[in-house]
Amino acid sequence: MLNPVRPLVIVPTYNERDNLASLIPAILAADHRLELLIVDDASPDGTADEILRLKHGAAVDRLHLECRPKKLGLGSAYLHGFRWGLAKGHDFLIQMDADWSHDPADLPRMLQLAEACDFVVGSRYISGGGTRNWSLRRKLLSRFGSMYAGAILHSGFADFTGGFNGWAGRVLRKIGLDSFQSDGYSFQLELKYRANKMGFSHIEFPIIFTERSAGESKMSPSIALEACWRVWQFRFARRNR
Repeated sequence: MLNPVRPLVIVPTYNERDNLASLIPAILAADHRLELLIVDDASPDGTADEILRLKHGAAVDRLHLECRPKKLGLGSAYLHGFRWGLAKGHDFLIQMDADWSHDPADLPRMLQLAEACDFVVGSRYISGGGTRNWSLRRKLLSRFGSMYAGAILHSGFADFTGGFNGWAGRVLRKIGLDSFQSDGYSFQLELKYRANKMGFSHIEFPIIFTERSAGESKMSPSIALEACWRVWQFRFARRNR
């Protein structure tokens, strides 16, 4: 349905300086069409300075930086990136973590699958997918989160909470970016849920999610708790439209 001509990878950052020197070249090397937007929330570790340093290299025309005045959250960072990308004419927009949890080597496969559907989901929970360096407790919590959301929202995503996803520009234009209610992991749920309920087609493909090797995880109990109650809000809102 779409042969991406101007795909854009969006990477939100907060204190990710140690990862970017290697991650940025790996993303841009994955496919010559790819451009990369970093949305930085005033990282005190100098993340933005590192990006500006890298922009002076060979990738200057394909690497972009948007700086926000403070830490405003994952969901709003992606919304900022989506709006920026659509305004610049990008036709396929990819969500990706800054900590090497998502492998840039999977980007060509995502772009290939984009030719057959409206959005693409990188999945830890289909055959061939998985996680690396996770405790059993975290594996169980993550798997339960996807199953819990799917049961309440009657949606068949194997990996409902995952953050490695690609979206045709037409999906994001129609989905209503100004009306999102959530942030954090619940943003991933809401985005997939809305697109699915609007009838857009998707494909899940297997990925291996690797726990970060540098920096600190942004996962917290409050983020997980928000995802638990937000799914009921999504369902309630649907029943009352």
